[in-house]
Amino acid sequence: MTSSLTNALRLLRIPFSLFLMPIYWFALSAAPQVEPWRAAAVFLTLHLLVYPASNGYNSYYDRDEGSIGGLKHPPQVTEALYWLVLAFDGLAVVLSALLSLPFAGMVALYLLISKAYSYKGIRLKKYPLLSTLVVVLFQGGFTFAMVQVGSGVEPGTILSGPNLLLALVSTLFLCGSYPLTQVYQHDEDARRGDRTLSLQLGLWGTFLFAGVSLAVAAGLLLYTYWLRNELYHGLFFLLCTFPVVVFFTRWLWKVKKDTAAADFDHTMRMNKISSLSMSLAFILMLVW
Repeated sequence: MTSSLTNALRLLRIPFSLFLMPIYWFALSAAPQVEPWRAAAVFLTLHLLVYPASNGYNSYYDRDEGSIGGLKHPPQVTEALYWLVLAFDGLAVVLSALLSLPFAGMVALYLLISKAYSYKGIRLKKYPLLSTLVVVLFQGGFTFAMVQVGSGVEPGTILSGPNLLLALVSTLFLCGSYPLTQVYQHDEDARRGDRTLSLQLGLWGTFLFAGVSLAVAAGLLLYTYWLRNELYHGLFFLLCTFPVVVFFTRWLWKVKKDTAAADFDHTMRMNKISSLSMSLAFILMLVW
């Protein structure tokens, strides 16, 4: 029983959930004022409960035999994982309701959508365009707004034009990074019948799609900062994300010479560098 619970906890992949930190810091950096204790509670709810529950549910139905995000050698799936996911779901909604009912409603919707992505009776993951649209919207713009709602940002601020543009930017960043997380899983996705966007685009198509999406997102972000008269924010972003551009370019060059470089290790390194670099940029903006 202890071993089963330990494996279930590993499959929640809590450290991997931290790769989604940039959206959290991005949302806070765009808000004129937040309540610190609320912002801290939102961070804990999302990164320790909501995202791990989504990871675990995905693992429960996928039952991966190869590497998955955050785990190079995933343990065997047991029923303990299913019940642990439900416990995390319930705790996330209850704690969210203590902050605000709108935030709890958004958390509940996010959890339901993440279930539809993996659940065998629906399995959005089988549909490349629909699954990608759902993931980038809910992990991008929807989460951007959810963080601000939970942190006590005024509705008028959240729905303002420039803020909605930044929510769109977060969606575009997800649109670029999400297919890259699938490049090393083509064989396993094909075996399960999951027609992911990366599988449909192919290796080179995935890198091209990611590069264009990320470039468009960065351009729109800089334009929005110009509109908001936040030029220093644009400078912080360019300086902090330079390592991401360097790594992506070097990785692309490696893959061009040997397609085996599109593997788990390089993908996880790309995730770590981009997550830390972008988080640092948005934290600097928040402090500034």
